[in-house]
Amino acid sequence: MARGATEKEVKSAFRKLAKELHPDRNSGNPKATERFSEVTKAYDLLSDKDKRARFDRGEIDIDGNPAMPFGFGGGGSGAGGFRPGQGGFR
Repeated sequence: MARGATEKEVKSAFRKLAKELHPDRNSGNPKATERFSEVTKAYDLLSDKDKRARFDRGEIDIDGNPAMPFGFGGGGSGAGGFRPGQGGFR
């Protein structure tokens, strides 16, 4: 998914992946359950305008924690956290 994806695009990608990876459809597949959890966490962040803006600036990681809690470095990199378009929503 592109970094500048609209809310509608994010929601559509989430729904598609959620259907595909839902634990009820993948019983016995722990990787699908883990991936479902990751997709849900990413959607929770990307669907919140404030959190998404802070994430895009590199201020927080995918869990909403400060990306650089001790003030090292600058913004924008995401501090190695989840980056949409780089292994995120596909």
